[in-house]
Amino acid sequence: MIGFIGTYECKADAKGRVMIPVTLKNQLAPLINQGFVIKRSVFHPCLELYPMEEWQKLMQKMNKKNRFKKKNNDFIRRFSAGVKPVEIDATGRLLIPKNLVSIAGIEKEVVLSSAINIIEIWDKDSYEKVIEETAEDFADLAEEVMGDDGDELS
Repeated sequence: MIGFIGTYECKADAKGRVMIPVTLKNQLAPLINQGFVIKRSVFHPCLELYPMEEWQKLMQKMNKKNRFKKKNNDFIRRFSAGVKPVEIDATGRLLIPKNLVSIAGIEKEVVLSSAINIIEIWDKDSYEKVIEETAEDFADLAEEVMGDDGDELS
């Protein structure tokens, strides 16, 4: 299982290129030859970077949906909107497609945040705003999501 660690601040240039910080690049190194998929997030104004292996697992799950049910077909279309394969170049840069830069509101300051098996890509101001908004409710959320479900943390 992939388990990325860390939150990193970096900059995007005018063409949408982001230099991946060395610590994160080292975590991504075993996956670089396979490539990545980038897409808009379902819940937030950010992007998600999937290692190809994780993307394929997700697509296998999606492929089981009955496309003759309108809600499934509508979901798949919306979920797939703007999805692009991307690579990290030899110098460690990720080129974010222009339309996705716009969707995420990325201007210059960028946050790359690990989210277990994917990397979220945020405009720094948007990221800080979401973190701030959820700070007060985080204890309740942690209890609801992680507490008392019979699973033991090891």
